[in-house]
Amino acid sequence: MFRERVEALMRRLQNSICAGLAAEDGHDFVSDIWSYERGSGGGDTRVLEGGLVIEKGGVNVSAIGGPALPAAAVEKLRLAEDTPFFATGVSLVIHPRSPHIPTVHMNVRYFEAGEAHWWFGGGIDLTPFYPRHAQVIRFHQTLRSTCARFDPAWYPRFKAACDRYFFLPHRNEARGVGGIFYDQLRGDRVRLLAFTEAVGDSFLPAYLPIVRENRELPWTEAERRFQLLRRGRYVEFNLLFDRGTKFGIESQGRSESILMSLPPEVRWAYNLQPEPGSAEARLLEALQPRDWAALDASQELS
Repeated sequence: MFRERVEALMRRLQNSICAGLAAEDGHDFVSDIWSYERGSGGGDTRVLEGGLVIEKGGVNVSAIGGPALPAAAVEKLRLAEDTPFFATGVSLVIHPRSPHIPTVHMNVRYFEAGEAHWWFGGGIDLTPFYPRHAQVIRFHQTLRSTCARFDPAWYPRFKAACDRYFFLPHRNEARGVGGIFYDQLRGDRVRLLAFTEAVGDSFLPAYLPIVRENRELPWTEAERRFQLLRRGRYVEFNLLFDRGTKFGIESQGRSESILMSLPPEVRWAYNLQPEPGSAEARLLEALQPRDWAALDASQELS
């Protein structure tokens, strides 16, 4: 069946991504296998904490189903309560130790409700603290190349959706420098499965070069403090606006897996205002949405 093919892909992606990250860090992920209590299936939450590079990171896979939609899904999808469903996906968030290595998020997922309702969703986005423009440009160019293999119109479309979605309206500020984001993508299911695989496989080539280039850079306590303060923005978005987090909590999902995305340490400060012209102030400039993939890496932002 098609759903078995999708689940097998998700598990392969989890294995390959965990292997790549563990090899870079020098420590292995710890696996926590769980069962879905309100239906069939379950998941494997893999977490790495206290690593050389990764302060806390998780790569989750789940494949669950049941004869009736969770109450939160019934309201959201406007379907009958007794509609059978199936959902599978991979979700990861990596919080590096160094302020010079960006936080990164990826999610790819597939959902079925009954026979008529199904879609793919997902994306990858980058949240740096001290961004290096050439690295951000290369990150976006990798995602653009992945999308272009399937439809050249997808990267600008999904990039714009990412800029809209990962935004903190109460701060009037982007969460990071974006990436791609798509939801409820329908069409040729085999083609979309191949696209999902390509997105998942693009994660390590997009992210690991940034890790390798920045991991040995020295950092100060002031830079660490700024990292923890900016992590506060990440927490605000995930708890206030992230649809996956809110849906998981509302549908009484597994809280440990849902809240795995939160960083291990975080700070807030009243009315934080970076010094004009500082590296911290330049982050705010980098957070302004722009066509990163089309920029010249040798030139400064304007």
